[in-house]
This record gives sequence, structure tokens and C-alpha cells, in this order.
Amino acid sequence: MQITLITPAPPGSKAGNRATAERWASLLGNAGHQVNVVTEYDGAPCDLFIALHAWRSHDAIQTFRKCWPETPLILVLTGTDIYRHQQEYPLPTRASMAAADVLIGLHALVSEDIPEEFAGKLLTLYQSANEIPPATNKAVTSETFDVCVIGHLREEKDSLRAAMAARLLPVESRVRILNAGKPHNAQWQALVEQEMAENPRFQWLGELDKPNTQNLMAQCQLMVMSSVMEGGANVVSEACRAGLPIIASDIPGNRGLLGKDYQGYYRARDDAALARLLQKAESDPEFLKRLKGQVSERASLFTPENEQRSLERALEIALQRRSNLEG
Repeated sequence: MQITLITPAPPGSKAGNRATAERWASLLGNAGHQVNVVTEYDGAPCDLFIALHAWRSHDAIQTFRKCWPETPLILVLTGTDIYRHQQEYPLPTRASMAAADVLIGLHALVSEDIPEEFAGKLLTLYQSANEIPPATNKAVTSETFDVCVIGHLREEKDSLRAAMAARLLPVESRVRILNAGKPHNAQWQALVEQEMAENPRFQWLGELDKPNTQNLMAQCQLMVMSSVMEGGANVVSEACRAGLPIIASDIPGNRGLLGKDYQGYYRARDDAALARLLQKAESDPEFLKRLKGQVSERASLFTPENEQRSLERALEIALQRRSNLEG
């Protein structure tokens, strides 16, 4: 099939939507399809249309559906779609959902947070990560206990929460927060530079490419996933595949990837709760071992083979549903 895939993230961007688009183009190519990744849609024909982001791709979706009413359309719901834009921009966001033949949710709890009328369209797909060198197990006597935070610095990621929590740790703590990501704007640039200047436990590494990000994960003993909203972060998949323990904010996007029984959750935006878990992970080897075991148990969900099967299933369902409508 000739597939058009639209993403708001331009070529060269390290944003999650761009990484997803390029990975899916590769996986669908492996399955024999030809995928054209675009950031603007001009009405060109295709056999199937995939849109990343309900609100940001609304105009493209409406153009596509007007030009090609008989062609299947798949919509991927992002965290901001589900947890912000449904409330801030309900008409265009829900119009995109209504136009789609299949909705893809990137974690297992998306159905709880979208309108019930669309739940029957929903297919859960877990984003994959390739094999990653296993995370290190530093000696207890190591000078630092390294904790990574990976992702663009912005409000939705609550990107400096781990740094703020680290300020509450006792003097003898060896915790060091290593933050990799590009500031969303000048305000975030100023905030991260200020944190670097004031917090001896915090180091900002800037935006890293994939090999250096993987090296960072391999050198750390723990990752913090501090987002206040997530559609299903690929970095969680990567950490699970690497066997890297995670401390995560207790939000649907994290629970839907790590499971409701995961032991590493803290209340979102709560510095003290996060600090307690950081201290426990540093001082209690059995707790860290349990977290490592739990993420390793989830790793099989996040293989490229599993993701490709889910994509092919989404294509099959979309084709069948559009055929039934037209029939």
C-alpha cells in the first residue's frame, strides 16, 4: 500500500512524534508498504492515511476526508490530545477522532480518558525500542548514584522535578541528576541554566542523539519519568528494554505502560514523595532490584516485532471498517 503519514514534527526534529513517524515508516516498509512522511498535506491520493496528533493534524485530516472519503484513516492519540486538547479544543480534537476508522492509543489506559463513543475504534499499540546495552550496576561504593531524566524540557514533562527533589536529599546522598533534553523555549533555557548554577546535584547535558542517549541510560542506575501528562513515552520502552529501573509519576500514561502494580510511582509534582523514592532506591538494593525486575518483565511488550504486528493489525481493521462503511 501507498501510505501517507503526517506528523507535526519536522525532519531532523528529535521530538517523540518525529521518532514515531520515522520508526513506523521503517516498520511498515519491512511489511512491504511504501510510506511518505509529511508535515503538510496537499490532498494527494494514497491507499491509507495515518495522522499523528488529533488537534495539530485536524486541518490535514479534514482535507483528507473531504478529498478521499472512501480511503481509510488511522489517528494516533498523543498525550496532549488526550489530557489537554480534548478540554481546550474539544471540537477539532473530537472531529479528528470521529473522522478516523481506527484510533491508536500508546498505553493500555487510553480508553478510560476518551469519549465512550470512540472507545470501539481504539487499538492499543506499545512503542518499541531496539536492544539496548543493559544498564550498569555500579558498585555501592561508587562516588555517585546517577539518575537520568530524558526528554524535551517543557511543562508537560515537569522536567526539573527530579532536580528539585534532589535538593531535599540528605547531605550524604550520592544522587546526581543527569538531564538530557532540549529546552522548549527561552524560559526553560533560563530555568535549566539557573538549576545548574544553584544545584550541585544537577547536571544538564543538552539535547543528545540516540547513541549518546543510550550511553547515558547504560551509565545510570535509575531513570525518573516525571511527566504530568503522557500519551505513552517511548523512553519508558527503551528503559524497560535496557532493564533500567524507573521512578515514574503516577499518571495514566505511565501506569498504562508499567502496569498498575508497579512499585516505583510517586504523586505527580510532589518533590518530597519523589525525594523519598530516590533515597530509597539509593539506599535499598532490594527495592532497586524489584524495580529492575518489574521493568524487565515488561520489556517483551516493547519489541519492534510486537509494534509491527500492532501496526499491521491497525491497517487491517481500518481497511475493513472503511470497506464496511462504503459497502
